[in-house]
Amino acid sequence: MGTLTARPPGVDQAEWLATNTVAFFKHINLLTSAMSEFCTPSTCPVASGPGNTVYVWTDEQGKKLKCSAPLYFDYAMSYIQDLLTDEEVFPTKSGTPFPPGFVFLVQKVFLLLFRTLAHFYWSHYRETLALGLHPHLNTLFTHLTHFCRQHALLESEDIEPLQDLVRALQQHSYS
Repeated sequence: MGTLTARPPGVDQAEWLATNTVAFFKHINLLTSAMSEFCTPSTCPVASGPGNTVYVWTDEQGKKLKCSAPLYFDYAMSYIQDLLTDEEVFPTKSGTPFPPGFVFLVQKVFLLLFRTLAHFYWSHYRETLALGLHPHLNTLFTHLTHFCRQHALLESEDIEPLQDLVRALQQHSYS
């Protein structure tokens, strides 16, 4: 997994982060779509993660919104999509500099992506098994956590609730 996540020699760090942010978003957005039949306001009235973790969305005015998981993840995916298509944040023209604070925005994106996968493990793992999506979920989660650790994109306290899962997946050749 280290080979997949390491920045190749000669590649700009911001370019590497941008490219991988887009790729992870696309994969996790597809998985979110596949799980939408099971993750509904009635099955998931709150966006939850491991233990008693409840994810609360903060709107543009800084107001915290406790909402259903599908609404939380819709907000998250829309927020990320808006960032990815903003030329000021994720420039697509060669030589255009990335903005100050770019790494902070990438960290926020990866936190939202991590929370999405954490919710699927916590609330929908049986459904991923039934659909045969668990190998994809496990590989995607392992890739994401490895990438985040290698590039300091998540705080250790963000990963800690799923640390046992991270270790188990590493031992079972998903890494």
